Amino acid sequence: MIRRKPIITASTDLAVEKRPRPPKERCRPHKWLSEESMRSYAESDGAFELYISKTAEERIRNHALSKKDDVVEVMGFLLGSIYEDGGKTYALVRDVATTDLDATSVSVKFDREGFERLFESMDDSCFNYVIVGWYHSHPGHGCFLSQVDVDTQTKMFSGPYHSALVIDPVNVEIAVFRLKEGSVEERPFAIYWDEYQNPYYGETVMARKKRSEQ
Repeated sequence: MIRRKPIITASTDLAVEKRPRPPKERCRPHKWLSEESMRSYAESDGAFELYISKTAEERIRNHALSKKDDVVEVMGFLLGSIYEDGGKTYALVRDVATTDLDATSVSVKFDREGFERLFESMDDSCFNYVIVGWYHSHPGHGCFLSQVDVDTQTKMFSGPYHSALVIDPVNVEIAVFRLKEGSVEERPFAIYWDEYQNPYYGETVMARKKRSEQ
């Protein structure tokens, strides 16, 4: 099998396509945001540097919840694309990839025996992805970047559009961080969904006609 080489946003030959951001009517804040994060979301006024698809968000949340009772951390990569809109660049997370993990309640890393499955998971993505960051959980400990997390971000995800998503399934919290000038900074983000349906909030954006009316 010929595998595609993962692209990291720090790559100098990354071509950035111009594409409008997801429209505001198809974006919402995550339901697990803290009050402070909600304020940051509101202040962004729809012009975010990071958008996460409902599909990717659901997979991250379900992954974290699957280990909630065991109080064990989870981890994976954020796969997406980098675009430009209005002279500014933003990242669009469309999917995630993960594999077997060596994890405890306070640490997590990929299992050495699971890398083949990780590559298979990445190959299953139906688009030419860019690794735009990573996610991991802090079950019961809140959302922040530990020194180990900062070291990981610095070594692997130090680009301006790399993100570290942290989710706490016990306290029902979520936050995204980035490195800026060597310091950790929270990054506002939006959940978006495809046209016609809003599965995140269980609403139909465009009502379908009844069969009898067609």
